[in-house]
Amino acid sequence: MSEPQHRPPVPDAAASVPDPCPAPAEPRAAGVGGALRGLYAVTPDESDTPRLLAATERVLAGRPVLLQYRNKTADAALRRLQARALHALCRAAGVPFIVNDDLALALEIDADGAHLGRDDGPPAAARRALGAHRLLGLTCYADWARATEGAEVGADYIAFGAMFPSVTKPGAPPAPFALITRARRELGLPVAAIGGITLANAGEVLAAGADLLAVVSDLFAADDPAARAAAYRALF
Repeated sequence: MSEPQHRPPVPDAAASVPDPCPAPAEPRAAGVGGALRGLYAVTPDESDTPRLLAATERVLAGRPVLLQYRNKTADAALRRLQARALHALCRAAGVPFIVNDDLALALEIDADGAHLGRDDGPPAAARRALGAHRLLGLTCYADWARATEGAEVGADYIAFGAMFPSVTKPGAPPAPFALITRARRELGLPVAAIGGITLANAGEVLAAGADLLAVVSDLFAADDPAARAAAYRALF
């Protein structure tokens, strides 16, 4: 993906929480195909914003292809604060920033895209709202019909999971690897795998055809998140 033209300084996460106004993203065509391949970093539920920013800086040093802000426990005010601060870090690092489950927030802060589940509104409406220069990703669980809907409305990628038992989503039903293989063969857009992915099992979903490895715990909980991100990057 192309580097943004404007790069504000990286905030000092350990010292204070920044209140950035990132420059507008460089235009990006919807459906970027093979460019979406690699580590897809997803933030954990974290109420301590300086801690979240510090961990994210280390992850970004390992060069994921995307970073998604996901915090299921934060209220609206904290989500807005954290999203703006993370957006600035990603802009400085040249990594596209995606907001999970909140199309309105993604549009408000001019994020690079939104990742939406089945309860987050019609995918077609999200595609129209995001326009051609922002990314749209859809969680498809183990639902083939949702995956085909995503392809029809112009999603930039679809995600299946949980691929393995997950501490982030302990109750998530398993998604068979065959869905990844079928989607790569029939839908013609990048496929993300999520749920319980580690360095030890990542090869299995890559062999099934996954383009993106969406990782939370094995990345952010690592002793050295930068090294762990780099290790995932080396798989591609």
